[in-house]
Amino acid sequence: MTEATETTHPHDGPHGYASDKPAYLKRMRRIEGQVRGIARMIDEDEYCIDVLTQVSAVTKALQAVSLALVEDHLGHCVVDAAKASDDEGAAKVKEASEAIARLVRM
Repeated sequence: MTEATETTHPHDGPHGYASDKPAYLKRMRRIEGQVRGIARMIDEDEYCIDVLTQVSAVTKALQAVSLALVEDHLGHCVVDAAKASDDEGAAKVKEASEAIARLVRM
């Protein structure tokens, strides 16, 4: 059996959300509770529209977290990379653009 080795990831180090980590975790725990509530609603044969309303609320909550993470990433990771070098900055902008594209796809 081989030992799992830790690899150096180009994104190691403090992340843009680091200063707001407790708030992000609180929001994610709240969303997790909402998702469990949806599962309970389905288990209890709640009305379809009521379930869909809750799914919409969770979706909007996740979108809000996503937007906040994008803002933190741009303000921290991208800015720091741009200060380091033009190439690093361009790479972070491309990475952020690709992440945003994934977020807006349905």
